[in-house]
Amino acid sequence: MSKNHHVLAFVNSLSAKLATRSRHVGLFLGAGSSRACGLPDLSGLEDAIRAGLDATSLAQFETQMVDRNLEQVLSRLRRIDSLLDGGSDVVDGVSATDARHLDRKICSLIVKALVVREEGLGPVLQLGSWLARADYHLPVEVFTANYDLMLETALESLGVPYFDGFVGALRARFRTDLVEAEAGMGDDSFPSFLVRLWKVHGSVHWEWTSESKAEVVRLGGAVGGEAVAAIYPSDAKYDESRRMPFVVLQDRFRRSLRQPETLMLISGYSFGDQHLNELIFDAARRHQRSEFVAFCFGDIPTELREAARNVPNLQALGRESAIIAGLEAQWDAPEEAPADIWHDGGFALGDFACLSSYLARSAPPQSEIETLLADLLDRAKSDG
Repeated sequence: MSKNHHVLAFVNSLSAKLATRSRHVGLFLGAGSSRACGLPDLSGLEDAIRAGLDATSLAQFETQMVDRNLEQVLSRLRRIDSLLDGGSDVVDGVSATDARHLDRKICSLIVKALVVREEGLGPVLQLGSWLARADYHLPVEVFTANYDLMLETALESLGVPYFDGFVGALRARFRTDLVEAEAGMGDDSFPSFLVRLWKVHGSVHWEWTSESKAEVVRLGGAVGGEAVAAIYPSDAKYDESRRMPFVVLQDRFRRSLRQPETLMLISGYSFGDQHLNELIFDAARRHQRSEFVAFCFGDIPTELREAARNVPNLQALGRESAIIAGLEAQWDAPEEAPADIWHDGGFALGDFACLSSYLARSAPPQSEIETLLADLLDRAKSDG
């Protein structure tokens, strides 16, 4: 360990960077951001799925869960279904019919577990108020691996305009050409004040169509009944049409990370997805004038620690220590700091609720947004 890092010096430096309107600013949000709003993370979803499966399906699910997480299980079930192609063979005790049924049941239980409740909206409302006032030359891009509708609910409650890659209201179609358009390059059809919201692992209101050529449509609300939610992409190459939205959005993430002088804030992400990690780490290595700031709720994940020690513009900020400019050190406790920056003897911005509060304070006030935000937060508190 080297000389300690100073909390307020770091925060003041970050505030100055956020105030630079010419920068390309992005956020990447993992499950921790939804957990801060009262929704389950992957571990909580797994518990909800176990509670909702019958004995036969539960036994099959537990077999698939050995040395895998939930998203890996979904991908594997889809591969089994494709490999067996409706035949009578089995893999790990699962037939093609079993795999298809279990996939549908898991997705249905995920949708039920991710119901947005108004009392949990506080953190995303704070984030939405910052997005509403973030007057950057280029559009702010928000990437999330979460399936829930917390962000959409907050943005629409505040009247913040956004684009998510789909055009339409009831059964919106995905528009690859609009997602791939670059701001400032003459082919961007949307103004910069539109927040870009990219859901790289799908959403509870994306539905697989049952037409001859499968495609994803975005509904006006969560998928219901027997419909299949487009949650997490299969990594199998057998059916490119079922991978299209996810491939395009992950490519958008890659290109966003490589924009000149990008400031990418990462919150609620445990660095458990190797593919996404490689995109972030590779961009940090290649684009030294950009900055990638990862806020960790507790300790710094091993994958992130190893990368941040060797890549100076990748910052890893834990509750007790941080890696800044490649130097790992403990935080110096400030004599006085706002509660959303230093709380209970530790750096607080790793908590998405604190980060969103800090961001909301960092943008110039606008009376209309401030009034609406206050009303919505009061309503959320009273519901809670």
